[in-house]
Amino acid sequence: MDQEMSYGSDYKFIPTTSIGSGIGIEVLPDLYSHTIQIVNICLVGNPETKNFVLVDAGMPESANEIISVTEDRFGANSRPQAIILTHGHFDHVGAIIDLVNHWNVPVYAHELELPFLTGKMSYPEPDSTVEGGLVAKMSPMFPNEPINLGNHIQKLPSDGSVPLLSGFRWVHTPGHTPGHVSLFREEDRSLIAGDAFVTVKQDSLYKVLTQEMEISGPPRYLTTDWQAAWESVRTLEALQPTVAVTGHGMPLSGEMLANGLKKLVSEFEQIAIPDYGKYVNKNKH
Repeated sequence: MDQEMSYGSDYKFIPTTSIGSGIGIEVLPDLYSHTIQIVNICLVGNPETKNFVLVDAGMPESANEIISVTEDRFGANSRPQAIILTHGHFDHVGAIIDLVNHWNVPVYAHELELPFLTGKMSYPEPDSTVEGGLVAKMSPMFPNEPINLGNHIQKLPSDGSVPLLSGFRWVHTPGHTPGHVSLFREEDRSLIAGDAFVTVKQDSLYKVLTQEMEISGPPRYLTTDWQAAWESVRTLEALQPTVAVTGHGMPLSGEMLANGLKKLVSEFEQIAIPDYGKYVNKNKH
């Protein structure tokens, strides 16, 4: 059964990292963010109960690090009850097949993301011409072919609940990808935003390497629908999160988060939408 899972033929280790790599932050007692090179994974669950879920699956060839971080936090041989994917880009599914083989746990993603996770569709090519920094120029080397999780992937329930993660609901936040989701917990207004917005300017290699903090729109070189991305940021800002873990950059909370999101919504065209690039709508409005 496992033989049907496969990475794309362009799957490979990407030799780029940031000063945050290898660092874990306990954002809340049951919310732990860990940086793998340039991207964050999230462990949701209290170490005392041993019941937890992994959100996103890091960079290619990072399975050993993810397993080790998980066991450090939850104990030897611990495993999540499920893996939830915010979306299927290579830096969020990099270790997924190795992790499924190791843990034998279900994986969930939005229905619109499934073609990219079952080998049926590739994402549009990254835009190396987009206005931005060196990471955009490097983007053609990023793996882009779809992975195939076969029957190990399931769609998130249509009622907004998140399997095995009580208290959280998923929010459809398309733009960066068609089936991108963020996870929100009403009780304490915790947000796992994926790449709907990030807290580092992901296009600038310098800022990625130094993890200089600023609330920014989704990574430019892979975002194909800017109007949807803007609407998604509006949706998340309206939830008034008090703490946010994003796919790239440091977790943010309190006034810095509230003010940053408000500014991003009102100045999205200036801050997030590039002046040029093949996915930029020339009739911005």
